[in-house]
Amino acid sequence: MRSPALAIAWEFRQRHRWGLVAIAGYLLVVATIKLLILDPGQIVKLGDPRSFAAVVVVPLFVTFTYFLAVFSFGLAGDIAARQSIYPTRLFTLPVTTDALAGWPMLYGTAAAAILWLATRLLAVWPSEFHVPVIWPALMAASLLAWTQALVWMPYGLPGLRVIVAMLCLATMEAMVLVALEFNISEPVMVAFLAPQIPLAYLVARFAVARARRGDVPDWRGMFARLGQIADVLPRRRRNFHSPAGAQTWLEWRRYGRSLPAMVGLLLPFELALLSAVNDTPALVFLMLFIVLFTPPFMAAFAAAMVSRASAGVSDSYGVTPFIATRPLSDAALVAAKLKATIWSTVAAWTLLLVALTLTLSLSDIWPMLIEGARRLSEVIGTPRLVAVVLLLISGLIIATWKQLVQSLYIGLSGREWLIRANAFLLIVFLIAAGPIVDWIMDNSDVQGALWDAIPLILAILVCVKMSAASLVAIRLYRSRLLSDRAIVTGAAVWLVAVLALYGLFVWLLSTPLFPRYVLALLAILPIPLARLSAAPLALAWNRHR
Repeated sequence: MRSPALAIAWEFRQRHRWGLVAIAGYLLVVATIKLLILDPGQIVKLGDPRSFAAVVVVPLFVTFTYFLAVFSFGLAGDIAARQSIYPTRLFTLPVTTDALAGWPMLYGTAAAAILWLATRLLAVWPSEFHVPVIWPALMAASLLAWTQALVWMPYGLPGLRVIVAMLCLATMEAMVLVALEFNISEPVMVAFLAPQIPLAYLVARFAVARARRGDVPDWRGMFARLGQIADVLPRRRRNFHSPAGAQTWLEWRRYGRSLPAMVGLLLPFELALLSAVNDTPALVFLMLFIVLFTPPFMAAFAAAMVSRASAGVSDSYGVTPFIATRPLSDAALVAAKLKATIWSTVAAWTLLLVALTLTLSLSDIWPMLIEGARRLSEVIGTPRLVAVVLLLISGLIIATWKQLVQSLYIGLSGREWLIRANAFLLIVFLIAAGPIVDWIMDNSDVQGALWDAIPLILAILVCVKMSAASLVAIRLYRSRLLSDRAIVTGAAVWLVAVLALYGLFVWLLSTPLFPRYVLALLAILPIPLARLSAAPLALAWNRHR
């Protein structure tokens, strides 16, 4: 290559050419709809801005999320690790640090701005309200620039990069909503957003320079006392009674504390906001909802550590000899990981419940919740209210554990592209889910169609789940990775859990609106089966290939 600009451009083109082709195809489709299908001057009715967001902004946002992953090298590294995710192979190029930071940022910000301008020019827009032209392009470019700077920065704690990046995304999204709500003028938004890109470049240049010289801070010593308290039992018992016990202890030490640490870092911000809105009931319940969903949300990112920990080292996806030669079967290795995830879930929720209880008791929120619970108990009765609360809390706890283990089979397979694609699709889903749900809530026709299709959708999902579980059970039986007794016992435990959940649903929701067969389908879906059972097969394939 004659210049670093061409070398880095070739890097993006070779590794992501099919994604870029797909984006070009998307723009071609929207241009075809506007130029060939709609008549010139035809009025387009899309309802309110929320409907417009679901029709136009959601695909645009998904595409932009892909740009975030590509130009920040998010698909090439571990976003939950302490080290920078900037590819180390590029550090060996005979170019300056300014070029290493500048050219990816230039390509990324230009692509983000062009994406908006092309969508603004080619997509179908409603005629009821004005759509800005310049400041959304600057918003996209600055958001991508700050994402690059933040994810390229080395951090002192595992998982801290995820928290910082999510706070940044949430802040930028809040700015967009405020701008749309209060109709802030375009010159004001441009004056605010234009300086963000050079500031982000300075931060990114500093981050790449630190990563290039291997300067990774380590703040884990600040939490050493907490770690010693958490490890007091293993430290007293220096001799393990079995290899399985030693492996469980090692799994906890390597990644088990990641989820409690990530939740603990995010909780102070959320609880501070919860205390600040204690005079508005709607905001209180919204913030309480966000706080309770923090562990399952963060568990989706902590699951990447669980998957990568199967490799034996932090920068590899394959099973190393250090893991493969241990005197443990594949099932025992998976069982050790499952026990560590249980400890991690319990630790995270204990931290959250204790902190939340203290916050509610020291603020004016607790009487508000008591009054709301009293009114609800008058409608559904105290026993059902207690059952609903316990079902909600236990469901969130189980959902947290499911997030840690349901993608375990993907990480244990050792296929790097599958692991990264799974994380990327998760982020896309989380970003697109909000506008889609909002659109559904505002469209009565869509709600009616979905309500009528619920039994069919649930039946299809159950058929897919049970078919996959049957195939996994047959493979487990033929491979002899699990004994016949273990397979039958697991199936029996799963069946008991489904029947118990079905019985609870019948007691709570057995009305003409919820037929019992629908409740049975709802009880089958949440209990993990196929993906969890596939973990020993994935590990065996990766361990012995």
